[in-house]
Amino acid sequence: MKIFEYPLTIIEGHLDTFGHVNNATYLSLYEEARWDFITKGGFGLTEIQEKKMGPVVLGLEIKFTAELKNREPITITSKILGMKNPLVMQMEQKMIKPDGTEASSMIIQFGLFDLKKRKLVLPTKEWNAAIGFED
Repeated sequence: MKIFEYPLTIIEGHLDTFGHVNNATYLSLYEEARWDFITKGGFGLTEIQEKKMGPVVLGLEIKFTAELKNREPITITSKILGMKNPLVMQMEQKMIKPDGTEASSMIIQFGLFDLKKRKLVLPTKEWNAAIGFED
């Protein structure tokens, strides 16, 4: 499976009163990375609005293993792990420090949601290409 990389720098707005990244912010940063690669893959907000279908998060498990501090550069990696069933996919995302230390990891379950039918649908060829899923 393809591994997507999203480099970013931790900034003041990401921090909590302890001076490290707030736990809720991790979810926002992971989502930012997902939007980046699906948009670059041809399935961004414009296409979602036109096709009336897009990704929906069904569940996740996140781990925090090392602090992320102000002005620290990191890379978020994202890769599809496979299908849990015909409608649900699983992805792994990680936040990696420059020295290779894993600061956080997340396993996320998601599906392709039809906005008209209001239900999950089978992944399309275009969707699979955008997320780097090779059947």
